Amino acid sequence: MFKENLNGFLDEIRAKIADENISTGVPLSRFSTYRVGGPAALLIKIEDTTVFSTLVKALKKFHLPVLLIGNGSNVLISDDGFEGAVLKLGESFETIEIEGEVVKAGAAVKLPVLARETVKFGLSGFEWAVGVPGTVGGAVRMNAGGHGSDIASSLLEVTTINLLTGVSSNVPAKALDFSYRYSCIKNTDFVLDAKFELIQGDKDESKRFLNEIVRWRRDNQPGGQNSGSVFTNPEGDSAGRLIEAAGLKGTRIGSAHISEKHANFIQVDDDGSAEDVRKLMSLVVEKVEAFHSITLIPETVLVGFDSDSS
Repeated sequence: MFKENLNGFLDEIRAKIADENISTGVPLSRFSTYRVGGPAALLIKIEDTTVFSTLVKALKKFHLPVLLIGNGSNVLISDDGFEGAVLKLGESFETIEIEGEVVKAGAAVKLPVLARETVKFGLSGFEWAVGVPGTVGGAVRMNAGGHGSDIASSLLEVTTINLLTGVSSNVPAKALDFSYRYSCIKNTDFVLDAKFELIQGDKDESKRFLNEIVRWRRDNQPGGQNSGSVFTNPEGDSAGRLIEAAGLKGTRIGSAHISEKHANFIQVDDDGSAEDVRKLMSLVVEKVEAFHSITLIPETVLVGFDSDSS
């Protein structure tokens, strides 16, 4: 049945979406900072908003699961891949417009790029994002943050399109129910762009702050194949501290191990396995719960696993 739906979906969209923007069997490891993950049944690159009407119509008709992917910096994709349509925004969604203190950024803009661009214009309030390897769309969805700030601190509004109805909406930040690493944006709402309100700052001071953040991250967090913080911080504590105190630094399962540099990071070897990462995450939850009586909540989104509802 899935193959029939997939073929029907492809037939439906090919009249309106260029062939070069449609791919099958593409390894999703290319789109994850873990560099693991099996193939996507279908990958669609979106170059403009006009294709959404075609996608919405096809999704209604053939009911394929959908995965929206940005920089893949907060996601673990199963070794089996994703049986559905993966949607990825193209370069036309990487624009940045600055008018006074208001900054409009496309959902595919990388956060470090936006942080540096706003500083270049003498604006302050987004420097924290220079060390976060995500895109604007994903960052808004999860209220990404760091170094004492987050997306909610400066967001004015976000433009979304609903993949069930095709309706585009400008949603004010106050309607997104932001909290720590959370917004109420649904999986069926595709973020297209976001507006931020920053403040005039001292350009030299902001540059120093950027450099300080980059230096701090280099000194305290590992590079290589990882997805940043694996678990959210419990209120009043640090997931990294809890994991380290439980004696788990350096623990390895197959191709994945807990970083010796920061215990809330999982590193993956070249040609590694997503299943090894998942098993290591489960082990961490189990051991930390036994040691501290605290249940860690994953920040990493699991895709394509049996327990995943995507």
